[in-house]
Parts: sequence; structure tokens; C-alpha cells
Amino acid sequence: MAIYHLHVKVIGRAAGSSAVASAAYRAASRLRDERLERPHNFTAKRGVVHSEVLLPETTPEGWSDREQLWNAVEAVEVRKDAQLAREVEFAIPREMNEAEGIALARDFVRAEFVDRGMIADLNVHWDRGADGLPKPHAHVMLTMRSVDEDGFGKKVRDWNSTGTVERWRERWATLANERLAQLDIDARIDHRRLEDQGIALEPQSQIGASAQRIAGEGSPADRAELHREIARDNGARIIAEPSLALDAITHQQSTFTQRDMARFAHRHSDGIDQFNALTNAIRSAPDLVELGTDGRGEARFTTRAMIEAETRLHRAAKVLAEKQRYEVRDADRKAALARAEACGLVLSREQADALTHVTAERDLGIVVGHAGTGKSAMLGVAREAWEASGYQVRCVALSGIAADGLQSGSGIASRTIDSLEHGWAQNRDRFTARDVLVIDEAGMVGTRQLERVLSHAADAGAKVVLVGDPQQLQSIEAGAAFRSLHQRHGGAEIGEVRRQRTDWQRNATRDLATGRTGAAIQAYEAEGMVHAAETREQARADLIDRWDRDRQEAPDQSRVILTHTNAEVYALNELARARKRAAGDLGEAVSLTVERGDRCFASGDRVMFLQNDRGLGVKNGTLGTIEEVGAQSMAVRIDEGRSVQFDLKDYDRLDQGYAATIHKAQGMTVDRTHVLATPGLDAHGSYVALSRHRDGLNLHYGHNDFASQDQLIRTLSRDRAKDMALDYVDANPAQDFAARRGITFRDRVVEVLRKVVPERLRDGINGPVDGVQPGRDAAPGASAVQRPGGEDARRDVRPDAKTPQRAVVDDPEAALRTTRTDALKRHARAVEAIFTARKRGGTGTPDQLRHLSESRATFDEVRPHGWRDAEAAYAKDPSLAYEARSGHVNRTIRTLQLETQLRTSPERRAAQFVERWQHLDRTSLYQYQAGKMTAYEATRAEMGEMAKSLQRDPQLESVLANRKAELGIRMDSGRRLGAELGYCHGIGITRVRGLGL
Repeated sequence: MAIYHLHVKVIGRAAGSSAVASAAYRAASRLRDERLERPHNFTAKRGVVHSEVLLPETTPEGWSDREQLWNAVEAVEVRKDAQLAREVEFAIPREMNEAEGIALARDFVRAEFVDRGMIADLNVHWDRGADGLPKPHAHVMLTMRSVDEDGFGKKVRDWNSTGTVERWRERWATLANERLAQLDIDARIDHRRLEDQGIALEPQSQIGASAQRIAGEGSPADRAELHREIARDNGARIIAEPSLALDAITHQQSTFTQRDMARFAHRHSDGIDQFNALTNAIRSAPDLVELGTDGRGEARFTTRAMIEAETRLHRAAKVLAEKQRYEVRDADRKAALARAEACGLVLSREQADALTHVTAERDLGIVVGHAGTGKSAMLGVAREAWEASGYQVRCVALSGIAADGLQSGSGIASRTIDSLEHGWAQNRDRFTARDVLVIDEAGMVGTRQLERVLSHAADAGAKVVLVGDPQQLQSIEAGAAFRSLHQRHGGAEIGEVRRQRTDWQRNATRDLATGRTGAAIQAYEAEGMVHAAETREQARADLIDRWDRDRQEAPDQSRVILTHTNAEVYALNELARARKRAAGDLGEAVSLTVERGDRCFASGDRVMFLQNDRGLGVKNGTLGTIEEVGAQSMAVRIDEGRSVQFDLKDYDRLDQGYAATIHKAQGMTVDRTHVLATPGLDAHGSYVALSRHRDGLNLHYGHNDFASQDQLIRTLSRDRAKDMALDYVDANPAQDFAARRGITFRDRVVEVLRKVVPERLRDGINGPVDGVQPGRDAAPGASAVQRPGGEDARRDVRPDAKTPQRAVVDDPEAALRTTRTDALKRHARAVEAIFTARKRGGTGTPDQLRHLSESRATFDEVRPHGWRDAEAAYAKDPSLAYEARSGHVNRTIRTLQLETQLRTSPERRAAQFVERWQHLDRTSLYQYQAGKMTAYEATRAEMGEMAKSLQRDPQLESVLANRKAELGIRMDSGRRLGAELGYCHGIGITRVRGLGL
């Protein structure tokens, strides 16, 4: 991943430095220091791939010799504390090869330093870390005096200004990003942000254990001191400009907590005093927006800039959604379908519905499709219909391999979003009112970038079609823009999985898509495809054994090994290659140095390309098999069938391709997959990894990572879906309480009344139930009485009833019913006051809390446990409290009676719990398939609350222990029932999105 790093410092005698020695070290050369009368020899140093001195036009030619140059500098500086040179060190994007990196560094140095009159001694280092990855960077030593043909003049003070340094920082980011886009490389840097996280602060180096130990003992440890120095500088900059911290924190997340702010402040401060000052500065920043308290009791924050970006996104989407200018003729659509069927492609009903949706007149189309549902095939048919109607179709994706996958699957010319935006910056590739833009894997696109694209399309009058799956890998940058747009504007949904060839595997993929990771893993375990080992090392070996048998038994099938980290990918690649070597399936090995380090390649090896290259026609993630390899060149037959040949000096961004990270697998389809699970996985990565295959998979794990299969399921079920600031801003805690939890209480009560409450006591919710027409506001406890002749009649106490109201007085129980009604109303008024206070962000005044306590006591005297049953009903439907407070008590009384029955009958409560759980489980699946994500999340949240409630109700938990199968629990882990429900259904029982009451 590309990082931003640019550091400026002065080399001076006050620190004991020598300009000649510094130059010799950075160039890995031997230079004689005339002032010290001794040589400095650093020729043993490795990693220097380019070294040159660049001169302004009016400079003595002899100073192109490094030794002459820096000895001349030493000679002109006579002070014992003289500043000798300025050094600028900057990181080169590791996505570039050496030639590209050197060219970029030279262009930057010449434009920013040499053309402004400085002599620049440029040295490019291509070091490699312990992980084998390159750490390319450049050291530029700059002269500090003006220079002409006669030699050095005065020092130029303007070169020391803060504004000059800031310009260098910005110019480096701008130039590097332009070059990355030109090379079609999926990476960007930002001078305002910390490395890949995006902060306008100096990157801090990692401190090893030895450096920390030395620093703790008081001995010199340069690296540790540099780390602290940078932290102090960063802290000072944040205190002066706290928006820097907010920009950094929201680079990858839309909202954050106090803990996030404290963690950030700890990293970028030195000492408790600066930490406290920095924390106070962030909390006092004018752009900080407090959203309220989330369902876990943590205060959540965002920034005005984040809210504004999300608002612009939704404004652009609204503009597109309200316009209808892209009509496709029915004849063109039918002709495209006919051509597809002639080629053997028959769209399913869901695919056909999605086709109709995206080719409709509306300028915004949204398609949510589970993994392997044939989204690309549907878009291929849509492309033919669009083009037949005279529209130009384009496709973009976040990554090159995703764009390549859609292009091969649909025939739509595809590219990365970054390259598209770069074209706009060069005034190229602008949209027109006849363009249709398809954005694939839209769930991985961050809010800010998607806003820019949609705004450009809305301004140009283009049509946009978003295609993706919010449950797969989340966006790297902040936001869940695709999910949010789908919630607001709707769209088509394709849930019928087509990739897998057996029904049970298609059902497992559907379980993964709907958050039921545990059910999917159990299904594969039942078929012998989940394998445990004592250690990860053994699991790795077992995986390779099974992979080797698989490839020998079915050599014509495609397969891939997937795991979470690059380190595991490297280890698995080495083991897989060793098996092929032992079997004699590889040609003569050639040792090569490629971008990721020293590797051995041979004909027959699987390789993966790691950088987009238009000339070769490969993308980051393209797989192939080596046909020929030599010391200078390679020929690879890529999996789509064509061969590419290249010189390694021009392209060395490739590695062994037996194993890959899960992030590189989104959009991939193979016959079989072999997955190594590690603790870093979550529900999104698991969904991708376990849905790439057509025929089958094998999932391996070690007990040193996961003590049991239960722990494996719990880890692989972790929901790390990103949020949006407007998820919280739009929420109304009191009014939206039920809606955010998917509660349709009226319908639920009707359903329960039909099954539980005797017919004569039923009270219609939306009218009569089974022909019973209740009286309005009947007195509590009013019941049917037997009339002479056997005719049932209800005692009616309505003002307009024929029965006189004194009938209530004549009833010996009337006084008690009236007292209960009064107690119910008083309690409801107290509860409603608390609800109102919480809606306004408070907890209730002392008087309100006292009234609530008194009303509870009064209610308890006339109806034991009455206030508890009432508040249980209000928690499910707050509107009941409002109705009762207003005097309309009929519905509240019936619901209260139901709560009483549920409380006093464990078996009935258990039956009600199972019935409700099964209903919510079915509802959540329907909501996901229908694309109703807000309702889906609310339903899942209510299921989580139900599971959590069992922790407080051991009686109900005991009764339900014999009904686990009905609750979808197919294993016995020995854990509490609520916890089993949570992780078997992939539900976090403490996580509730939104601002809870």
C-alpha cells in the first residue's frame, strides 16, 4: 500500500555531522573529506539503485562530482555550528517499479529544487524489509546558498520558510498521484494525512523492542528519539490546528468514539501534559459534531465535513433518482434477451427484474446481488439493450481486478475509478447526457469518492447504475455509501445464487449473505469440509495436503488458496510450490529478484500479477501459469486464455499465485477453494472467502487460533459493517424506536390474540378480530356476560351506548376497575414524561423521576406487577404510553394483559419467544432479499435484544433449553442459551445501531 512520507531536516556541524560523510553514506560510496583529511567509505551499503547530482544551469560543471561538491560546501561554511545542507527524504510508492520510481523522484527534484536554484544530490534507495516487501525512498541533499558560475553566494532564507516546506509536501503528493493514475495503479497518497490513514502529520517510525529497551535504560536510541520527536511535533500541530486530527480519524470511518480520539491522541503526543492538551483541543474543535449515545452507551462523534460530504452524496443521488431520461425501447430489451438465450444464457426471474430496473428511464439504478448470483451476466444483456438504444456504456470499479472481472463477464469496457478521475483532472473522459456509468463492487467505494462520481454524473446528465453487496468486503475509506443509497432509493435484488452447483451450497452462500455465518459453516462441516488441527502450522500443512490431492485428482479444474494476511500467503505459496516441485511438475528454477523480494520461478508455476499494466493487459490480481522464464524475461499464459511476454526490467510486480489474500478474491470464481482461517477474519471476509467456488471448499483452522468450532464461528461472524454519520443524524430516538427495531406491534398483537386470548376477550387492532367489535375505551376488565337465552353480549360503557353509565357503578367490581384505570393513566403520564425527556437528550428531572416512582407504587397496590407489565409493553411500543396518558386505554389494557399472561406462564412465554424468533428470522431473510436494509438491520437488532434478554431471565432460558432446534441451534457448546443464539445466528447481542433510548 502506498504511504505518504516527506521529512525535511538540516545537516549541520552542531550535531557533529559532515556534509561529505552524509553524502557518502546516502550514495553508498567512498568520498574523501578534505576538512577532516580522511575518507568516508560506505561502499558496503546495499539498496542504492540510483545516484546522481543535478545542477542548475549556472553551476560549475565540476560540482556534478559529489566529492568536489560537498567539499566545496564544507570549505565555504566556516562556523563551527554551520548548517551545511538540507535533506529531504520522501517515500516512493511501492506500487511502482524501480524505473518508474526513479523517474518520478527525478522529476520532482528537478521541478521543486533544481529549477529554483538548488544543487540536488539525489539517491534512490530500494531497501527491503524483513517481510520481503520493498521500502523505496529517496534522499535528496540540497545546498543552502545561491550559486552561479563563480561559486556559492549568500544563503537563501526563503528556502527555510514553513510555506516552502508545505508546498514541497503538497507538490510531492500531487505529482505522485498524477503518475500513479497515468500508470493505472490503484493507490493514492495525501500530504495532509498520516501515511495510508490520511493525516496531515509526520509519519512515525515503528520502534522495535531493542530500541525501546535502550531508550528505557537512558542510552542513545536514535530511532526511539525520532519517534518521540515526531510525536511531539505532531501533537503541537494538532493543538494549533485540531481539524488535522478530525481529518485523520474520519479518513477510514464516518463516526468515532471518545476512545478513538484518545487512541489517536496517545499516538501523536509525548507525555501526559501534551496528551491532555491535545485531547482538549480535539474535543473543542469547532468542526466536531456530537451525534449522541449509541446502543452500547458510547458517545459517537463525526465532523461537519463528513456530514456535508454525505449530504452532497445524497443530494446528487436524489437528482439522479428524480430524473427519467434513459428509456430503453422494449424491442431493444427483448432483442438483447433473445440473443442471450441463443447463446445459452437464460436469465432468472430476479435477473430479469434487475434488467428491467436498470434499463428503466430513471437516471439512478441500484442492484444488490449476493455473491455468485450472475450480476455480470445480467449487465451484459443490459449493455446490449443500452447500446441498441444509442447509449454509451462505461464501467468502473475500485480495483483493477474487479473492473477486469466485470469487463470479461459483461463485455462493458471497464477501468478503475481513480483512472477515471485522473482523466477528468486532465479534462478528458467527461460524461455526456448519453452515457451510462456502471459502478461495480460499489460497496467497497468510500463516501467521498462515490460523491464525486455521482455529482459529476448528475451535473453532466449521465445515468449511474450501482452494483454491489453491502455484506461483502467493506470500503477502505470512510462510509457505507452504497448501503445508504440503497436504503433511501431502493433498487433490484438478486438473491438466487447460481455460482454453486448444489442446492445446499447455494443455501450456505445465502446464509453467509444474510449474516448466518454459523449456519453456513455447520453445513460445510456436516459435509466434511471443515478441518481442525492442533496448530495453525499443522492446519497449513493439512490444507496443502488436501490441495495437492485435489489438483492431482482434477487437474483441469481451477482452484485457489485464500487467507487473510500477506505473511500467510507467502508461507502457503512456498509450501504449494514445494509440492509441485517434488511431483516433478515444474521446470528448471530461475532465481529472480522481483518487487516483493527474491523468488524462484519455473515453467508450470502459478503467478499473480500485482500491478495494472495496459500494455500487457493485466490487472492487480490477474492469475496465470508460467510458460517460459529466464533471467531477463517471462512468458505467462493468463487464465482467460491468452499469453503475455515481458521483460522483467519493465515489469516485476508479480509473485507466486497459488495463494492470495481474500481482498484480492472479491469478484473471483474458481471450481474449488481452500481457505486458512486466522483470527483477523470477520463476517465480510468470510462471506467472500467461502463463496468463491463452484464445486466445493475446504476450510482449515488451528486450535491455537480458535479453541473450538464455536470460537471459529463467533470470530467469522463478527459484523464490522461501516456506518454513516447520517445514520445517526437522521434517527429520532423516541419516534423511531420501534421502526429501527423492525417492530410492527399491531400486527404481532393481532396474531398472538388469535392464538392465545379467548375470543370473547379479543380486541381489534385494525378493526374487528374474528367478528368481534370491541367498545372504545372499555373499562379495564370489562368482559362478556351471559344474557338470558344464551346470547353473549359485552357490557358497553361508551358514552353513546344504550346501557347507562351507572351500570359501571352498579357493578361491584366497577370501583376497582376505575381505580386501576386511574393508576394506569397516572403511570402512563409519568412514563411519557421520561420518554419526552430522553427524546431531548436528558434522563428526566428529579420531579419526573419521583412521579414515576410514586406512580409505580400506586399501580402496584391495585394491580400487583402491573407497572412492570405496562413498561414491558411500552418498551416494545412507546405509542401505548401516549394513548394511555390521553385516556385511550383499551389497546394498552389488552397488551398489558398479554404481558401478564406471558410473565406468569413460562411455557407460554417460551412458545411466544420461539414463535417471535422464527418470525423475525424469516422476516430478516425476506428483508435482505428485498433490499430493505434499514428494516433488516432493525430486525436483526431486535433478535439481538431477544437473545440478550435471556441473560436476565433464567426461568425462560431453562424452558427454552429443550427447544434449541426450533431456535436454529444445531450444536451444544455448553454456553448460555443467549450467547449460543447470538453467535449461531451471527448476531452481536450488544450491538444496536442508532441512538438508543
